[in-house]
Amino acid sequence: TSLLESSSIKRPCVNSGAGMLRRPKPTDSEADLLREQQELLAAGGQSTVAVAKRPDKRRGDAAAADAQDQRNQRDVVTIEDELPTLTPAPPKKSRFKQERVRFEDEDPGERLDRHDTHISAVLSRIIERDTSSVPVSLPCITGTAFPKVLHRSVMESEGQERAPKGRKSIFARQIAAQRAKNEDSSASRHVSFSPLENMETERPESNVMGKCCHILQSFSWLTKACLISDWASVTDRVGGPVLLTGQGLGIANSAMETMKIHEENQTKLQAMSQSEILEEQRKLLAQLGPRLVDFVRSRKAQRTPGSESASGPVQREDFLNEPLPNSTSPQLDHTIKAQESQRDTMEDDEEDENQLVAQPPITEEELPIKPQKEWLHMDKVEPEKLEWTRDLPAPREQSTKKAMQARFDFAGTLIPPTKDLPTHLGLHHHGEEPELAGYSLQELFLLSRSQLNQQRNLAVSTLANVLAKARAGEYISSLKGSVLSSLLDAGVLFLLRFSLDDSVEGVMSAAVHALRALLVSSDDEECLDNAFSWLLGMATFPLLPTAQEDEDEDDEGLDETMKETTKEKEEKKTDHDVARQDVVKGFLKMQGLTRLRYILEVVRPSPRVVLDILEVLIRIARHSTAAATQILDCPRLMNTVIAEFLPCSWAPATSQAPSSLYRLPVALAMKLLRVLASAGRHACARILNSLGGKEVLSRFVVVEPSEMLLEAGEALRCSTEALRLFAVAASYGQACNLYTDLYPVLVKRLQAGNWRCASSEAVLLLELDPIRALLVLLTQVTQTAGCHEELQRDLVSAQGAECPPPPPVVWSHVMGLQPTVISSLKGCVRALDGPAQMSSALILLPSYLLYMEAYYSQLCVQSSFQPVQCLQELESLTSYVLLPLISHQAMQNITSCFRSSSMICNPGLSVAGGEVVASLPGLGCSRMKTSSTIAGLNSPLSLPTALLYLLNTITSIHKGLIKKFSPLILSDSVLSYLRSCIGAMPSVSHMSAWILCHEHHLLYLLLRLAHKLVTATSAFNKFAYILCMEGVCGEPEMAALAELQLKDRTSPAVGALLRDALHHLPSIRGCYLTHLAHMESSVLSSRDRYLGRTPFVSSHLLPELTGPSLPSDWPFLPLISLYERMGLSAGGGHQVESLPAGSVQSVTNCLQWLLVLESWREQALTAVPPVAKLARLACVFLCSSDLFLERPVQELTWALFRRLTRPAQLEALDLGSPPPGLASFHDLYSALLAQYEAVSFGDPLFGCFMLLPLQRCYSVTMRLAVFGEHVGMLRSLGVPLQQLPIPLEKFTSPMEDSLPLLRLYFRALVTGALKRSWCPVLYVVAVAHLNAFIFSQDAVAEEVEAACRSLLRKTYYLTDEVLKNHLLLFQLPQQNSELGFSTYEQLPPIRARRLESIVGTEVKGGER
Repeated sequence: TSLLESSSIKRPCVNSGAGMLRRPKPTDSEADLLREQQELLAAGGQSTVAVAKRPDKRRGDAAAADAQDQRNQRDVVTIEDELPTLTPAPPKKSRFKQERVRFEDEDPGERLDRHDTHISAVLSRIIERDTSSVPVSLPCITGTAFPKVLHRSVMESEGQERAPKGRKSIFARQIAAQRAKNEDSSASRHVSFSPLENMETERPESNVMGKCCHILQSFSWLTKACLISDWASVTDRVGGPVLLTGQGLGIANSAMETMKIHEENQTKLQAMSQSEILEEQRKLLAQLGPRLVDFVRSRKAQRTPGSESASGPVQREDFLNEPLPNSTSPQLDHTIKAQESQRDTMEDDEEDENQLVAQPPITEEELPIKPQKEWLHMDKVEPEKLEWTRDLPAPREQSTKKAMQARFDFAGTLIPPTKDLPTHLGLHHHGEEPELAGYSLQELFLLSRSQLNQQRNLAVSTLANVLAKARAGEYISSLKGSVLSSLLDAGVLFLLRFSLDDSVEGVMSAAVHALRALLVSSDDEECLDNAFSWLLGMATFPLLPTAQEDEDEDDEGLDETMKETTKEKEEKKTDHDVARQDVVKGFLKMQGLTRLRYILEVVRPSPRVVLDILEVLIRIARHSTAAATQILDCPRLMNTVIAEFLPCSWAPATSQAPSSLYRLPVALAMKLLRVLASAGRHACARILNSLGGKEVLSRFVVVEPSEMLLEAGEALRCSTEALRLFAVAASYGQACNLYTDLYPVLVKRLQAGNWRCASSEAVLLLELDPIRALLVLLTQVTQTAGCHEELQRDLVSAQGAECPPPPPVVWSHVMGLQPTVISSLKGCVRALDGPAQMSSALILLPSYLLYMEAYYSQLCVQSSFQPVQCLQELESLTSYVLLPLISHQAMQNITSCFRSSSMICNPGLSVAGGEVVASLPGLGCSRMKTSSTIAGLNSPLSLPTALLYLLNTITSIHKGLIKKFSPLILSDSVLSYLRSCIGAMPSVSHMSAWILCHEHHLLYLLLRLAHKLVTATSAFNKFAYILCMEGVCGEPEMAALAELQLKDRTSPAVGALLRDALHHLPSIRGCYLTHLAHMESSVLSSRDRYLGRTPFVSSHLLPELTGPSLPSDWPFLPLISLYERMGLSAGGGHQVESLPAGSVQSVTNCLQWLLVLESWREQALTAVPPVAKLARLACVFLCSSDLFLERPVQELTWALFRRLTRPAQLEALDLGSPPPGLASFHDLYSALLAQYEAVSFGDPLFGCFMLLPLQRCYSVTMRLAVFGEHVGMLRSLGVPLQQLPIPLEKFTSPMEDSLPLLRLYFRALVTGALKRSWCPVLYVVAVAHLNAFIFSQDAVAEEVEAACRSLLRKTYYLTDEVLKNHLLLFQLPQQNSELGFSTYEQLPPIRARRLESIVGTEVKGGER
């Protein structure tokens, strides 16, 4: 139509039989066109346009014929009229090109790789076919060297009629014809073939063992068949061997060879008696494997035997399975039964599936439901499709050791594979292993995405139960591997996130429960809540996974400004990558908080779901400060929590278990606020001011738990969490005006706690938590009030500088609390004598003691402090409270548990009881609760730590009371505990760090109090004697007596160096403090938290667990720091004058401290391997060109080097392993060699460092480097033999086996590069190894023997008589002799004979 409508074409009229018809014009209307069409049809003229269909060549001839009737092909239009030139048409578009889909952000490089047809790209995408189960047969041996060439003429003349149908190539048809021909020839020989083609056989041409193997195979069947009464009939029926096929022989006439073997077997059997046959049968049954024996017995015939008996054809299994005749002896029957029993036992490990009896197909009568004719499409019953309706087979009883798929019931319990459970329990609705009950993890994942709501709900609920039991460690002893790790790797977090988006509330609730089971540990939360009232109990470690440094290859070589920041890298990571490293962070990245807020705000689920969501939010808040901030930033999340679950007014609950928690107080919501506030000062301020936290605190602190119109337990928990939130706010110096407003209420509740302590009735543990929380609150308020005057003074003197404002609470606001607390404290001590009140008194005592410590520590810095009155109060407190508490049996029982409950002495306690994954760390409190009481309510840490904390403060104020507390320090249980802690190296992880933090507080306070006893009592000698047994005790001169290896009389004794180091301990301390200045902010933050300076505390989340605060080699820090600043940049070329000011003194202090530790506290450096010590000490030579020449530096380095070269240290020195921080020791040694050549000046100390790695036990590469690349340094390596602190035998034994090094030795000696006057040590080494080599009698390779003869011949013809005599007459190394070795007066006979055999000259009497 476009062609006809073009106005630029002059259209001729259509030629018809009646006349010329006018062509349509552009101005014609639709009616005109229809009229002209009618005229054209009525005229009946021939059209000038012909329409034809082009056949599709790609579909063949038949397809082209069918294509004539199809309308979906392109039309080919032929116009007979000649048309003028048209305007340029648009370019043709490829139909294939239009089908391709491309995206704008698609990488062109990836598109090119997809269409790359180069051979390398094609080969890289080839996947090799699995041929592990394909039998391998050797090629047939033929007489021709090359296979016969197939010609087309042969194909046309032969085998054309046998060619298979279909289109095949000529070559394929030729091969098929040849195979058919071979099959015909093989069938004519009547040789049976067996599927056992992989039996190991050998060609008869190569070895006689090939026939023996065939004889054994056929003998195993014939020994049984020979017991049949008519032996001749058996052989007639078989007509050949049963098992032998001949396929493995690899020869052309394999069938004939098989028949020969069979005939030999028959001849041997006929010559044997029945007893001999039975004996051979026993031997074979004992030798052959049980599976092979079963195969022989169950072998099915694969062809009809060649001959038939009169009764018809007899199959092979007729006599294979035929029982033994009655003439079989009982001994044989017993042997067969024993073999069968042994076979059953051996098959337990690998079950043979072929032994299962195949069930016959189901019949119509066996169907549980009879099909009716009126049912649609059931007119014809197909039994194979109804197999699933029959009853399940019983589980197979087996004691297999093979790993099996784990299956769980709906409660998450692991179901044994042999347990037969009824089908009505709903545990058999799975396709794989339908006879086994329970569902595998894969099937649960599949069901969780089902279209049926019930299936999704059931699957997610079951996964929740599995996760809960996995976290509890119930599968550790039953399953191989970690269920939790497997589920996380399979993407259970994504599955739960998808399920949270489900529109069905039941599935959504199940997903929340599963998420809670995955993230939350109830035992961890319980232990953290209990430790809240301990010393610094608010401080917790963030539950962040251990940081894993990713190797950023893309950033290598880029400028710092061009490298991606950590935030940019995190944003580029996918959800899967983030969740794999950190589960909580992955959940946050998937917008999990927004979905939880939607569930709380819109769905308004059941109480259980609400509690689960709140627990999940608490766990996320414990993750890090950033996670807590995300919770606060989530729109309407915290507003919904506070408005719905912390209302200021509510209706009383109508039942113990309300149907909805909305508009009712929930203790977990208050706990969520407290955990969020612990994340940081700013988060706490947001909660108090922006979210209405102050009103919430006022509402729940004022009301007594009994008046809250809630269930009693929930009311107590709400009150406790409100007081804890208040305490956290007060620990930042916030909400203190609320304290002044609620002061009467708080005092009233404090007095009520005093009444409970004095009561004779037992108190519920839950009722003690509000009292403990109240005491923590009062402690924090007292510390805040104690800082008021200090902050006021700072504010006046700041003069515009930043300074925290003074808190609204002053010291006078807290002074009235002390009498009430002391009264309660006395009541608790008296309550220890009552069995009913003892447990509650022990729980409350730590909180009272911590308050008293805070009061007296802040009282001393107040302007209103009265020393005399304070000392009298302390004496009274000591007499009536502290001394009775220390001497009480309950306290002694607690101290006796120190060692057994200690995490330091028992590192096994930190092992997790449940499954732990790196991406989801936990505290592992489930194991602590079962194996130890260290984290429970009756922990042996809380009361002693609080008591020692108070005792240290009291003794700082009243030093006269120190002696009264010595029985506590010198008790046997405390000393035993301290002795056990010496040398203990507990591992630090999330499971141990939080409890180790509290135990380290206990240790610190014990040692600090013991330190105060030094000048106060002579009893400290006992304490010092017990704890200071390691190292060298006594005066510094005593250490010099142990230095027997000091050969250098010019160096001062070690005792003098140690005395000088002790004299300079203050400067040493200042040196290390200077180098640790980068940690000042962390130290100040820790100090403020420890001293209770609440206005300066920024967060109660401790630093992330990234490792120790200091490296293990921190004593070397000043030396390493100087090397990194000066040695690396200038290559050690700086002189001492150009070093930074104080560098020499800093290095001297570092070496002095190292000498002190090595002499008296050697155990403190056990974490540093000897090779690391040597590498760090080598920095003395690499820092500067002449630093090692400074007298104090050289003397201290000599002393340390001699300690490193003691026999025990030399045995532990491994230079093969790279030192920490270095790629290899060889790299360090190469730098030392270059430095020695440049600046050594023949210094003996530097020379000893160079000689140490040249010992025979270390790598030959370092010796090759000296005698090859740096042979010039031998002229200045003049360390005397007497000054070498290493035994000379370490260099000369065993004999050198490196031929290149021996040649270098010889060349250095001959050329004069190595002389005894220049380098006596290496001269002796070279002579010793060359002498041992040239006179070696060991059998060696030809090349080594030739080199040995050549060196001996060259030695014999040396012109240097002295060197020749040293090489030929060397006897043994002697470090104290003048030469360094002893010599023979003349050659021993055996050496003389060897020299004569090589040189060809008679040697008599040692002379030529």
